[in-house]
Order: sequence, then C-alpha cells, then structure tokens
Amino acid sequence: MAARQRRITSIDVAREAGVSQTTVSYVLNNVPHQKISEETRSRIFAAVDKLGYAPSAAARTLRRGRSDLVLIVLSDVPLGATLAQLVEHLTDDLERHGLTAITRRERRLPVAALARELEPTAIVAFTAISPEDRASLRAAGIKLVSARLDGGGENVLTLPQTEIGRLQAGHLAATGRRRIGYAAPDDPRVRDFYHLRLGGVRQTCAELGLEPPDVRDVPLDTATAAEVARGWHAGGVDGVCAYNDETAFALLAGMRTAGLAAPGDLAVIGVDDIPLAPFAVPPLTTVDQHTQTVAGHLTEMILRADGARSPQSPRTETAGLVIRESA
Repeated sequence: MAARQRRITSIDVAREAGVSQTTVSYVLNNVPHQKISEETRSRIFAAVDKLGYAPSAAARTLRRGRSDLVLIVLSDVPLGATLAQLVEHLTDDLERHGLTAITRRERRLPVAALARELEPTAIVAFTAISPEDRASLRAAGIKLVSARLDGGGENVLTLPQTEIGRLQAGHLAATGRRRIGYAAPDDPRVRDFYHLRLGGVRQTCAELGLEPPDVRDVPLDTATAAEVARGWHAGGVDGVCAYNDETAFALLAGMRTAGLAAPGDLAVIGVDDIPLAPFAVPPLTTVDQHTQTVAGHLTEMILRADGARSPQSPRTETAGLVIRESA
C-alpha cells in the first residue's frame, strides 16, 4: 500500500520562502499593521503556489475562534442557469472576504442538523426556515440570511418574482400586443416561482385593461409546444410570457413546426437571459435577474454586524429587460 502523502504546512512554506512561520501567518491572514515588504510577500505566495499549500480549515477555526464557512442551503428545485450563476457569484464574493461557501440541498438534512454538522459562521437560505431552526441557529451564534420569493423581515432579501411577470407583460403591451398568453412549466417543483411570475402578468393585464392571460402548459416537447402555439394563434393571442428561457425555447421550436414566426405571429419573452438566449431563432427577448447584484446584496448582509439594519430589498434593479428580436 502506498504511503500516505504528508500534508504541506505553513512551516514548509516558511522554509521554502526563507522567512519565519509567523511572517507566513501574517501574510496569508492579511494581518494589518505589519511591515512586510512586497518582495517578501511575493516569495511567500510563490512558495504557496509551488508547494500547493492549503490552510487547514480546522486550524483557522481554532485560531480565529469561529468558522470561515458559509452554508448555502438550496430548496429542492431544478438547479437552472440563473440559480447556478447566483451561487457562483456568491461563492466568489464570499471568497474575496476570506469565507468559504458550501452548498447543500434541504432534502438531505434539516438546516439545524446541517449547521451542527458543519458549524458555519453563517447560513444563506434559499428555502423556508422553521421558527425552531431559527431559534437553534440564533442560540448557536450562527447568522442566518434568507433569500425569499416574497415577504420580508430581518436579514431577508426579497427576490422580485412578481416584478418579473410585470416586466414581461408590460413589454409585450408596450410593443402593441393586446392578447397575452402565459407559457407555464410542467414541473411542480417550480410552482412557487411560477405562481408569483404569473401573478405579475395578471396584475399588469388588469391595470392595462387587457383580458387575463391565456395560461397553457408548455412542456419541453416540440410537438406539444406546436399544438399550444396553434391554439394561441387561433384564439387571437399575439404575445406570450414564458415561465423561463427554456420554456420559451420550446415554444419557439413548436412555433417553427406549426409554421408560425416570432414576433409576427406570436411575440415571445422569457426569463433568465441564459447564455443561449441570443442564439434562439429569433434571438430571445428575456428578463435578466442580475444574479451578480443579488449575490452582492447577500454578501453585504452576511458581513454586516449582527443587529444592524438589513439593506432594503431590491426590486427592479435586480431584474431588467434584455430586448432582442423575439418580442
């Protein structure tokens, strides 16, 4: 059996760089008010890269008296492009502040159990947290930041799903569409997102004196999407708000099969501005949820001192139209 490889330590880094272990600690932990030359700092970072040194999380926790882990808890929904981008931006933002993100799905363990297992300094929850779990986290000194689809409260960032629907319907109406359809998803796991977005479409139609949206399921199936597109066109629908970009892609494919074109027969607008959106036929008009902005708000809330006032929940600044040829 091969011998287990020895872990590289800060002592090895110090020896390679020709400095003391204390100097290595000062540099890698960015300790302020230390007169260490740039040349010495460069030697230490070069030694870190050469040796592949990774500081021990356990050692950091003992030294600082706290963990540097942030637990990101996701609800049991499909991990689409937007959620993946948001987690990526949040992970990068936290890393710049010396924090390490770990992502878990809520279906594995209750949040309080995950907290006991990982002992994070903070939790970012994209799912509902029970009052019991909130009390348990508070007692353990673990900061909780929540991202909710609606509602508010202390350390809660509201993600404006209703505003997304309003943006979609408002754009279609502004471009002359008077009868609006809504392409709904067929995945029950996203119903909370769906109902809020559809609610925004309904609100805007009512405010503008338009009929309520004609809501139909559009699965990711070209033949079924073609039947739906024909039905909308025959019923006088001239613009469609799709639940997300994937649903919009399915609808556009179905329209081509049915001999219909966007935006002439049906204008189509999606949600998410996924990387493939500009390559739809025609290029897809959509709503960008500005995941980098949302990640910045969440990071600010994590870094903010306990008891401080949370930043105001953003609305339209975290959702904006991206206008292309489909609508």
